[in-house]
Amino acid sequence: MSEPTASASHLVLIPSYNPGAQVYATVRAARAHWQPVWVVVDGSSDGTAAGLQDMAASDPGLRVWVLPENGGKGAAVLHGLDQAAAEGYTHALTMDSDGQHPADLIPAFMAASQQQPAAMILGKPVFDADAPALRVQGRKISNGWANLETLWAGIGDSLYGFRVYPIEPLRQVMRGQRWMRRFDFDPEAVVRLCWRGVRPVNLAAPVKYLRADEGGVSHFNYLRDNTLLTWMHLRLVLGFVLRLPLLLVRRFFPG
Repeated sequence: MSEPTASASHLVLIPSYNPGAQVYATVRAARAHWQPVWVVVDGSSDGTAAGLQDMAASDPGLRVWVLPENGGKGAAVLHGLDQAAAEGYTHALTMDSDGQHPADLIPAFMAASQQQPAAMILGKPVFDADAPALRVQGRKISNGWANLETLWAGIGDSLYGFRVYPIEPLRQVMRGQRWMRRFDFDPEAVVRLCWRGVRPVNLAAPVKYLRADEGGVSHFNYLRDNTLLTWMHLRLVLGFVLRLPLLLVRRFFPG
């Protein structure tokens, strides 16, 4: 097997909350393709924090932060972004810890980011036959709102978390308001980055929904998380209306 690509500018950032043993396979797969890989354990209580720290103790390409309490995916990502910025990294590829995202595509997404560093590289999910129909169809609603809120700037999928962000614009967006700390992180990040002029570039990527007997763990709650997304889109629609003149100019008079 070839050595993982090492980078001083681009890192893999994995927020992790009670993923079960699947996280170890996820991290090993990411490390097989890239260095460095950072994991932010978001207050997990399933024992995986200790296991990840053991892995990092013998792997200089892996670093693990353990947060004392669960603050949400966005909060974990922001912690990693702050650490990365302090060490001079410019871009972060985020991926989930539960095995849904394709680690073998890390090099291709990083290469796309290196070629277009001002852009964000967004995974556009390719679903297999086992994907839950309700979630596949339901995400179309969020995607429709996200495209309206950005005047169809080109967001292929607003919810798929396998993507490469330019670190500093995302940190500025997140530090500028109190939201984007939980399940609302992924869709709100792409909308607000589009508002800042960060161009989306979409790359197809498969998504795998693991069954429970395969080690799959889901923390998605239909009522709680859809309520959170509804509130998020209400905020974003208001922001869209306030920014509409600027978005129109950018849309129809680029450059």
